[in-house]
Amino acid sequence: MSEGVYQRIGGAATIDRVVESFYAAMETLPQAKTIRAMHADNLDGVKKVLKKYLSEWTGGPALYSPERGAPRMRQRHMGFSIDNAARDAWMACMDAALDAHIADLQARAELRAAMKKLADWMRNAE
Repeated sequence: MSEGVYQRIGGAATIDRVVESFYAAMETLPQAKTIRAMHADNLDGVKKVLKKYLSEWTGGPALYSPERGAPRMRQRHMGFSIDNAARDAWMACMDAALDAHIADLQARAELRAAMKKLADWMRNAE
């Protein structure tokens, strides 16, 4: 991902909107039922964590690592069965959120490509 994506997309306000839309899509997209079931009923905590992670990951303020250390995303998700369908459902939710809130087409494409790599790497089941 290129430098300055955080600023190009609109910073914290856009990250907040993307995360809120991502989880709203998880609540409504039929294919996302299985990944929604992997989460607690109350999503407030996980939303805060994802907002901090995405802030840092896109080149914004380091909000995640001072509190939680190195991301180790795959290790943190090993307790969940993540197969191709789960990966695709996660990406469908993220694609909807990116489409709704990232106006800069190049930044959106960069984010989508990076998130697709991350989602693919998270798979741990057939």
